[in-house]
Amino acid sequence: MRISLFIITFFTTLSIFAQENAIKNEVKDEINFDAVDSLYREDQFYLNITYNSLQKRIEGIQQNKLSPGIAFGFLRDMPINKNRTVSIAAGLGYSLAIYNQNLGISNANGVNTYEVLDSEITFSKNKQSFHYIDLPIEFRWRNSTPESHIFWRVYSGVKLSYLFYDEYKSVSSNGTVKLSNNKDLNQFQYGIYLAFGWNTWNFSAYYGLNPLFKSSAKIDNQSINMNTINFGLMFYIL
Repeated sequence: MRISLFIITFFTTLSIFAQENAIKNEVKDEINFDAVDSLYREDQFYLNITYNSLQKRIEGIQQNKLSPGIAFGFLRDMPINKNRTVSIAAGLGYSLAIYNQNLGISNANGVNTYEVLDSEITFSKNKQSFHYIDLPIEFRWRNSTPESHIFWRVYSGVKLSYLFYDEYKSVSSNGTVKLSNNKDLNQFQYGIYLAFGWNTWNFSAYYGLNPLFKSSAKIDNQSINMNTINFGLMFYIL
């Protein structure tokens, strides 16, 4: 009785496995993994390395050393034509902008004072760092195809940035100063940008449309209306 039960169970199990393998083989035959994806999307992730330049500077303010920046994030590609060469993209990202310059900031009783560090003051470090959450929206053109991800691209758009942390640090003959969360800074920044290139190598440019500082930030009763223009290399990843 036990032998008969074992034989029945064995052949039943074998039959089930055979049916499962047959179903799997049929599914594999139906799926063509080499088929062209006609609903492809492009350039979902980005990395941008920039050089940052201050514009509309008050007389005497100069940049020194390199003022670098980095940005990365995700963009949702949404093609709007049949060939998928034109699209709209919106996303979310993070950016860090550093400015090495001779704008001095001091704080007394919660009030910030601004000055131009003249030649009599020697300093080894005087920089501002800005950390942003970015919301880019862009219009895209590329000559991509479903078979190749190597193509020319021209992307242009607008970017809204929210300043969630900033820091000023100065090491000079006057001592060391470190300040953060400056209330005289515009918390929202917005500007236009352009990225273009071929395959891996893409160049980018961004122009800020509003000043970094509020009108309350002044040097000798003159508002600090500096804005920024950034140039860099942009890398896109699917």
